[in-house]
Amino acid sequence: MPELTLRPLTPADRSWVTQRITESWGSETVVVHETVYHPENLPGFAAESDGKIVGLLTYHIDGHAYEIVTLNAWHEGLGIGTALIEAAKQAASQAGCRRLWLVTTNDNTHALRFYQKRGFVLCALRENAVAESRKIKPEIPLTGEDGIPIQDEIELDIDQSQGMDEKGFMLK
Repeated sequence: MPELTLRPLTPADRSWVTQRITESWGSETVVVHETVYHPENLPGFAAESDGKIVGLLTYHIDGHAYEIVTLNAWHEGLGIGTALIEAAKQAASQAGCRRLWLVTTNDNTHALRFYQKRGFVLCALRENAVAESRKIKPEIPLTGEDGIPIQDEIELDIDQSQGMDEKGFMLK
């Protein structure tokens, strides 16, 4: 794969973000923890290689908490997701955020492995939360990866409450 470059999203990116989110997430919206997000309106990062978009991360900042709302790498195993996570860590630190967090679902074992290998820890389980999300976004499938029913939200974060690492993040 040619060199990977990351850049912040701009208003000119909205149409392709909408298209890619719809393809990847089943609609233009993302519903998580009873919140509706429109990723095309969120800040984020595009990952490009050889002039093509190969990854996307969108986020929302609330106070000192930096939430990764979406993360997509359209070619796995090439470091795209890791590069986007590193960009989010740096941006969160620069924004003065003390917490970097995200939510995935119980069926997404691939994502759970991916995030934990990059320093995230499981910090909350919202049992049956996806049933509430389906009331808002009925497109959410009943079954996910490996035939596992999609029912719970799992929150992961990088706790930044004790000491700083080399990137300015607090250590546990």
